[in-house]
Amino acid sequence: MENFLKLFTLKNILVIASFLFIDLLIAFCLVGYLDIIHEYHTKNKNEFYNFSTMTTDVKIAYVGLKTLGAINLCVIGYIIYRIITHFIKIKNTNLQYLDFPKDN
Repeated sequence: MENFLKLFTLKNILVIASFLFIDLLIAFCLVGYLDIIHEYHTKNKNEFYNFSTMTTDVKIAYVGLKTLGAINLCVIGYIIYRIITHFIKIKNTNLQYLDFPKDN
């Protein structure tokens, strides 16, 4: 349990908070840009989500947002994997120190 509590140092909390802030800032910028473009296309009755009619900057923003979502899913999956393996390791370590009755 002590190793688990070492994860919650001030340095680790600040690093995680800064990554989350940067991630959310990028996501909000991309979503805001796509929202502005979407409103323009809605007013002019143009197709918006047709990839062939998008301009290059809209394609970059759209693909960037999808890529950011995929990266976030991979990071969340990795964090869940690390937590699960950490608890499995603790469980196996604790089982080594138990006194099981010996078979006669």
